[in-house]
Amino acid sequence: MDWAEISLQTSHAEMELIAQALLDAGAAGVVYEDPEEERRYLAQAEGREAAPPQAEEPVVVKAYLPEDEDLTARLAELREGIARLARADGFDAAACAPLVRHVSDADWENNWKAYFHTQRVGERIVIQPTWETYEAQPEDIVLRLDPESAFGTGTHPTTAMCLRALETLVRPGMRVFDVGTGSGVLAIAAAKLGAREVVAMDYARPAAAVAAKNVRENGVEDVVQTGVSDLLQGFSGQADLIAANIIADIILRLFDELADHLAPGGRLLASGIIDERLAEVEAAAAAHGLAIEQVMEDAGWAALVIRAGGNV
Repeated sequence: MDWAEISLQTSHAEMELIAQALLDAGAAGVVYEDPEEERRYLAQAEGREAAPPQAEEPVVVKAYLPEDEDLTARLAELREGIARLARADGFDAAACAPLVRHVSDADWENNWKAYFHTQRVGERIVIQPTWETYEAQPEDIVLRLDPESAFGTGTHPTTAMCLRALETLVRPGMRVFDVGTGSGVLAIAAAKLGAREVVAMDYARPAAAVAAKNVRENGVEDVVQTGVSDLLQGFSGQADLIAANIIADIILRLFDELADHLAPGGRLLASGIIDERLAEVEAAAAAHGLAIEQVMEDAGWAALVIRAGGNV
């Protein structure tokens, strides 16, 4: 299948709104190209402090849609969604008009192979692309992934924070929900860390299909069930741990559904929150009677471990 690469230039303040418009139009995930974040990473690698930006720099939000019979309608939905958000939030819709570029399936595959390599993420977790070889150490938990069109290589700060947290949060016998599973990386990690049952769902059908493929690649299909769901609507029962590596606006919606799906004393691992929205998410958690147990921050992103009321 060939793909349409959708690029939109926007500000830090609006990038989550633009990302949501892309997701609503059917994108399986988004990628942020942020010059400030890139400079911070380069400075960290060189062991120095990053120079503060002289002025606000635009962020590019990218996503990929299949070039099929639905593409024209999805692009129209995207433009209408951006226009609605612009009216509600007071920004200029014309300034972030989508640019569309054709990407062949072969180009897509080569792009992933060029930028995605085996990497240790936590104390034990190692992310290995399916096209690379890796000699595992005795204590390694190796996750073999081919993200295809879905978000989740495991190396982005939002996902890496989740994987590191899962190493301490997952206990044998747990029931885990993965909301917005993308490539399935968090669900597979939970299964390999000892969870008894993992339910992993995504709003986008292409992402759910990619997750199912990666689950089979890792031999955890007896533990991980994949499917399609808008937030928690397709999940049944309660989980001891819910992982949601999405964006702040969706996490705020998720709080309204937790009471029926998070066991008393259970924990929500919420990531994909830009630093500017952290206080808002923390306040909303408190308003829902939830307790913040841990705050993790990395490269302008935050992740939270949030505890529900009741016994642990």
